[in-house]
Amino acid sequence: MFVALGITLFYIIFVWFIFFKAKLLKFNITWGIVSFWVGAHLLLIFLVALRFFQPFSLDAHVVRSTIQIVPRLTEPTILSEVLVKPNTQVKKGDPLYRFDDTVFALEVEEATAQLVAAEQNAKILEQDVIAASEAIERANAQLAYALTQQARYENLVPAGGARQDELDRWDEQVTEDQALVKEAEANFEKAQLALDSQIDGVNTGILQAQAQLEKAQYFLDNTTIYAPEDGMIVSQQARPGLVVGDIRLGAIASFVTKENPYILATYRQQNLKFVEPGQEVEVALDLYPGEILTGKVEAIWWATRQGQYLPSGRLPGFELPKLPGRIAVQISVDIPDNHTFPAGGHAAVAIYTGQGKSFEFLRRINTRLYSFANFIRPLDI
Repeated sequence: MFVALGITLFYIIFVWFIFFKAKLLKFNITWGIVSFWVGAHLLLIFLVALRFFQPFSLDAHVVRSTIQIVPRLTEPTILSEVLVKPNTQVKKGDPLYRFDDTVFALEVEEATAQLVAAEQNAKILEQDVIAASEAIERANAQLAYALTQQARYENLVPAGGARQDELDRWDEQVTEDQALVKEAEANFEKAQLALDSQIDGVNTGILQAQAQLEKAQYFLDNTTIYAPEDGMIVSQQARPGLVVGDIRLGAIASFVTKENPYILATYRQQNLKFVEPGQEVEVALDLYPGEILTGKVEAIWWATRQGQYLPSGRLPGFELPKLPGRIAVQISVDIPDNHTFPAGGHAAVAIYTGQGKSFEFLRRINTRLYSFANFIRPLDI
């Protein structure tokens, strides 16, 4: 640490001046032990204050949200056009990929025809109810006539005015007409039930056909993929001829969003004792040596992988980890308009908790030394 080296150098010069230059005191083994003891503890005071009040992290990276581009198609479909160039900013709603839509356009036409047929069937159901109602009226009229004749012959036969076989014939006719009335009523009830098969006043056959049409139109629309947000495709691997659909499980590209990038910095757990959201932050991004960006603490991610156990039949084993789990801190940065903020970009981050303000200048010097050192680090030529 540059600050620690500076403090050490100052103390060495102080001891040299007292004992060897001005010779105010005679240097011996006792004074050597005392000087070392005082210097070590003096250095620890600065180190402890900086670690707790102005924690510093070299494990910090720019994070941008990515959206996996996954085609939503039901059939194996050929990618016909790639409409986006890699590493080029696009706006939300811009077309990215277009797939062959032949099969899906045909499905839309088929669903449209089925909807028309369903609408015609609904009209036929109305006519069926009318016809069934008329059939009931005819059957009742026939039954009424048969009953009149039956009653007439029942009076004539005892008086000798008609033969018994005539009465028997009308008895059979009444029975047949009664059966016809029941059949007509059953047909009417069946037709009425079919007509009453509705949801919110719309025939269910029409609704089903409409749903099939909307589903077919949905997949037809998805033969063109549009940008979900402002951003860009970084690694363009999709090419015309690529087959996607129900036989492909993964994404064909990753879309890096433009909005709301942040820095995720990890710290030792004990260094976050006084860190809270809203505190001031300084960021030294490796991409811009000699510059310091400002920001603030957005959130502290109080969770690590060491605290997660997945469902398993095995009992957990407790072994001493090589390194304690570090805690991540999410940091928002004030990005100048002419600056690039690349996903994965490395940075050094200092958090100023507002406590121990007398030590802040040391951390600010430390952060700026790191930033300017990026002009020559690494030293490869």
